[in-house]
Amino acid sequence: MARYTGPDCKRCRREKMKLFLKGAKCDSPKCPIEIRPYPPGEHGRNRPKENEYLLQTREKQKAKRIYGVLESQFRRYFAIAERERGGTGENLLKLLERRLDNVVFRLGMAASRREARQMVGHGHIQVNGRKVSIASYIVRVGEIVQIRPASKMQERVADNLGAGRGQVPAWLEVDVNEKKGTVRGLPIREDIQIPVQEQMIVELFSK
Repeated sequence: MARYTGPDCKRCRREKMKLFLKGAKCDSPKCPIEIRPYPPGEHGRNRPKENEYLLQTREKQKAKRIYGVLESQFRRYFAIAERERGGTGENLLKLLERRLDNVVFRLGMAASRREARQMVGHGHIQVNGRKVSIASYIVRVGEIVQIRPASKMQERVADNLGAGRGQVPAWLEVDVNEKKGTVRGLPIREDIQIPVQEQMIVELFSK
């Protein structure tokens, strides 16, 4: 499967904001966006003419980069969100939030979504006692997500949980001692603290 293998920090610079793709590095003075707060490339300092299409595209790119999904995946999520009740944009973000790799990150078990995705892909995470190695797995209410007892990542997860990098959202509950989390409910828009205007994404796909 195709995946992005370039520098994560270039993605943040392209969006002119921190997307927190590199864990602790994003909070340090070594973060490239602190040193070069302009888009990468030869013409990065030249401000392009902003139009409606450009702004809408940038919002879509931000959402894709924050959650680490490809264009084809993103379009599938959008198609599902359109079929569900409620606002399409809000439904889209709720689906992305319920991805297993994002849940592992939100619980504080991983320092970044990329690390969480690697944990899931390498079989370190289990859901309701069964190993799940699919990062795009959509969690459901009542499910328990935890590090596998035999995993070599136990110490790393304990360090991440103890770091207290961010507040666990209300729809999740974490047990630091047991290194597990429970899905208490479905996320609401107020729980999804990401710098994305989802309505602009809906407008882009509606053209």
